[in-house]
Amino acid sequence: MKQLYIGGYGPGIVTPGLGLTPTPASSFLAFHPVLPVLYTVGELEQGRLTAFGTTAFDPADGLSELASRSSEGSSPCHVAVHPSGALLAVANYGDGTAGLHHLDEHGLFTGDPIVLRHEGGGPRADRQEGPHAHQAVFHDDVLHIADLGTDEIRRYTLTGLPLEPVVLPPGTGPRHFAFAGGHLYVAGELDGRVHIAGGPSAPASGAEGLNYPSHLEVRGDLVYVGNRGPNTISVLRATDLSLVAEVPSGGDWPRHFAFDGDDLWVANQNSDGVARLDVSSGLPQPTGEVLEVKAPACVLPA
Repeated sequence: MKQLYIGGYGPGIVTPGLGLTPTPASSFLAFHPVLPVLYTVGELEQGRLTAFGTTAFDPADGLSELASRSSEGSSPCHVAVHPSGALLAVANYGDGTAGLHHLDEHGLFTGDPIVLRHEGGGPRADRQEGPHAHQAVFHDDVLHIADLGTDEIRRYTLTGLPLEPVVLPPGTGPRHFAFAGGHLYVAGELDGRVHIAGGPSAPASGAEGLNYPSHLEVRGDLVYVGNRGPNTISVLRATDLSLVAEVPSGGDWPRHFAFDGDDLWVANQNSDGVARLDVSSGLPQPTGEVLEVKAPACVLPA
């Protein structure tokens, strides 16, 4: 097992085998591509971005804090770093604002951020009264922002100029997405479906009852999606989104997962644990191993 960093709604970032870095509501984490720097969002009403050094761990204080600044929005829930290491993007769920933050040669924040505000809504009055940015992804030097509130994947140049968005069916509620094989795969939190942008969609789970899909990744010719409600991980064929397998997530409310070789680590928020599934065959299999972590929301292998 590689070193894991686990963020969530507990007392801070958990580094199994080392300890805890106290930092409130650190619900998502991202690494710098070449430097030993870890970034986290502080999902408070007035959000924060914090950079930590990962080369040393103090048993009393955890990772060393290098810098912190405002996320320029409310309730930041996702952070990503451009492959060049020169830009960091953040998605603020509360007000739908996204931001581009410049990074210097040490991976620290520099200059003024580019604040990307948005307007609009969707048909679900309880969840889509306005924009709700949920994920930030750099792809082909374009910043993509999943907006659950407006049923769009917003698109911007690296200087913050808006581009034509990817529009999804009303009420989709796009949460997380991934690019693979020239296609864009999107998990719809509100409609319970996985979408291929401009193509077909299919239920994310074969189980009965409500489902709020969370994280989505594509690996080879398979699409993996976490299902909150059924508490499962589904595996779909990338070509037509047909269901290949669906297995228990190892806990309650699988909010995020990450691959680490033949392991799949699943952050089950409501059962206070990160479960390890074996994916050596391609299809997740339970192992019974669970790391005890308070309200985990993100797991990041080093």
